[in-house]
Amino acid sequence: MVATDGTERLIVAEQLVEKALGEGWELTGQSFTGAEMERWTYQRPFELIEFPAEAHYVVNAEYVTTEDGTGLVHQSPAFGEDDLKVCRAYGLPVVNPVRPDGTFEEDVPLVGGLFFKKADEQLTADLQERGRLFRHTPYEHSYPHCWRCHTALLYYAQPSWYIRTTAVKDRLIEENENTNWFPDSVKHGRFGDWLNNNVDWALSRNRYWGTPLPIWRCEENHLTCVGSRAELTELTGTDQSSLDPHRPFIDEVTFACPQCSGTATRVPEVIDAWYDSGSMPFAQWGYPYQNKELFEERYPAQFISEAIDQTRGWFYTLMAVGTLVFDKSSYENVVCLGHILAEDGRKMSKHLGNILQPIPLMDQHGADAVRWFMAAGGSPWSARRVGHGTIQEVVRKTLLTYWNTVAFQALYARTSNWSPSAADPAPAERTVLDRWLLSELNALVDQVTQAMESYNTQRAGKLLSAFVDDLSNWYVRRSRRRFWQGDAAALRTLHDVIETVTRLMAPLTPFITERVWQDLVVPVTPDAPESVHLSTWPAADLNAIDPVLSQRMALVRRLVELGRATRAESGVKTRQPLSRALVAATGFDALSPELRAQITEELNVSSVAALSEVGGSLVDTSAKANFRALGKRFGKGVQAVAKAVAEADAAALSLALREGTASVTVDGETVALSPDEVIITETPREGWSVASDAGATVALDLDITPELRLAGLARDAIRLIQEARKNSGLDVADRIAVVWASQDASTTEALTSHSPLIADEVLATSFTESAPDGSFGEAFTDESLSLTFHLRKV
Repeated sequence: MVATDGTERLIVAEQLVEKALGEGWELTGQSFTGAEMERWTYQRPFELIEFPAEAHYVVNAEYVTTEDGTGLVHQSPAFGEDDLKVCRAYGLPVVNPVRPDGTFEEDVPLVGGLFFKKADEQLTADLQERGRLFRHTPYEHSYPHCWRCHTALLYYAQPSWYIRTTAVKDRLIEENENTNWFPDSVKHGRFGDWLNNNVDWALSRNRYWGTPLPIWRCEENHLTCVGSRAELTELTGTDQSSLDPHRPFIDEVTFACPQCSGTATRVPEVIDAWYDSGSMPFAQWGYPYQNKELFEERYPAQFISEAIDQTRGWFYTLMAVGTLVFDKSSYENVVCLGHILAEDGRKMSKHLGNILQPIPLMDQHGADAVRWFMAAGGSPWSARRVGHGTIQEVVRKTLLTYWNTVAFQALYARTSNWSPSAADPAPAERTVLDRWLLSELNALVDQVTQAMESYNTQRAGKLLSAFVDDLSNWYVRRSRRRFWQGDAAALRTLHDVIETVTRLMAPLTPFITERVWQDLVVPVTPDAPESVHLSTWPAADLNAIDPVLSQRMALVRRLVELGRATRAESGVKTRQPLSRALVAATGFDALSPELRAQITEELNVSSVAALSEVGGSLVDTSAKANFRALGKRFGKGVQAVAKAVAEADAAALSLALREGTASVTVDGETVALSPDEVIITETPREGWSVASDAGATVALDLDITPELRLAGLARDAIRLIQEARKNSGLDVADRIAVVWASQDASTTEALTSHSPLIADEVLATSFTESAPDGSFGEAFTDESLSLTFHLRKV
């Protein structure tokens, strides 16, 4: 559009008239399209640079917007990619008055020798003085700067040597289809987009350091590409076999041009360093002049890994060079790693001072802890925050638990003078806990193998961490008494499990597993490999996996958790025995006596039975609809469903939910319900403590009889004596003698009636109510029990 203020006329994009010109300007009604304005000539604002041809006229381009400015944009083909494309289409010259260091040529008037960013002030002032400046409006926008010195960067068009990768674009896309990417989204996302928009590879760099471009040019512009020192020897007629093929030595080599006999000298450019990286698969072997068979046996690589930003770097150049030279990508599988961030979420940078140096980090926490965090502490292909706290958690939760379990096995194997032998009970002859653990071990081997084969180290780590936790906090804790007694089945089970877990963990934590292998496996296994890293990867025995036993043990542990929760809520301490626990849960009836014994021992109750066996109800039950869950299914009809739930028999509905058969009738139709769609509230009746979750209920009888109270006092005494053993520095296997005295009648009765149990628990050869002689140590006292006791090692 043409606008005027009465003295001059300006042409501005229609949408920008008011924003660009402000008040006092009116449209004349005259307008032009971009096509009509094409090739209009204009008087340029500066006459500082000579142009070799007419270059100042209007051109058209689609990238110009009307968000700001005037709708007209000056083109600078030497300093912008879009500008260069447009000007090339019009045959306009590329004129560059700025030197590579960012300063103007000395002979440029007004700004000669100035850094290009510093020249803005002089150029603006000159326009103002000459009356050519309509308005000076600063624009704030992002601009690239050097990440080291923060100097403004300069887009700079330069002549370059190219590899015509566009000629093999389709083959690159085909090779990408044959490649497994982790995560898979990169395949057709970040990397696939890069291939689909492939442009020729600008190969050369104007630097001193780098692989010299092996092209010689004569004065007639004939080009000779040299492929080897032998070829260069032939061209020069002199022995070049010991030539250092880098600058400055290579630049001194000349020869007669094969086409015109003129002197050919090497072109000044060096090759993009990424070309060297992409050539690594064959360059490392000196191929094709050396190790030809070895290279061909090992090409392509089965696996490579680098950070996600290498999709346009190493990942691309490996595939591009491999496909160009061998018509096959250099790799089959690739893991794209996410970036490691500081604890505050920012990228680690020397400039920001938030880098954690790897060696001090390993010195503080251990190399295995750092490795585990990197491989298994989160998704390898997601950005992750790393700090001392996160790595300490790895040590505490996994590595320390693993190490303590190993130490436990080593201690009791040594105490019992046990080592693996053919005399150990066969797996089928061992306890249910042993069989369960061996079943879980084989399932672990199978799942970890699958995870590792799919490059999912995070899943492998989670599986191993969960298993180590189960091993320590369920199997070992539930089997302690058997280890105290030197049970060969328990010792062999734990030994075999640790040996297998050690091999599974070895790729992630090579140092601690090697120590365990040398200390626990090699001394008792004559044919063991000398290193865990030379051992074979475990193979899962799928026939040894018992999914039914796994489900039943999972139910046992769930019921134990509910029992612990309700005991804690009741305020009755764990050491106080109770008479019974009642259970309502799908699958409870199928539990063997051996599995039920795990529940009674863990909950410290005399018996466990099904709630249905005793009849009656121990709780008052109410039911109401979970509107959030039901609303997703029924929308506006949720009120009718909620009304039906409220009117139903709450106890019957609770039982049906546990059995998976719950339903209500709504407008004559049966509506099935799931446990998450109904909120069941159970209030225990007096004398009981009840906990329910996800269709399972555990009720504890809180009536403490005199006999139970005495048993609780005996267990309190056991705890005190165990603490005294520990504080006295005794070994776990040391036998002791105990003498005791109490002024409390109940304590005396409890310790007297339960003396065999106490003696067995604390490894006492004698447990008597008497005064100590001189062989006993210091006195230990407890005011709550009015108890004093002495002990000595026997």
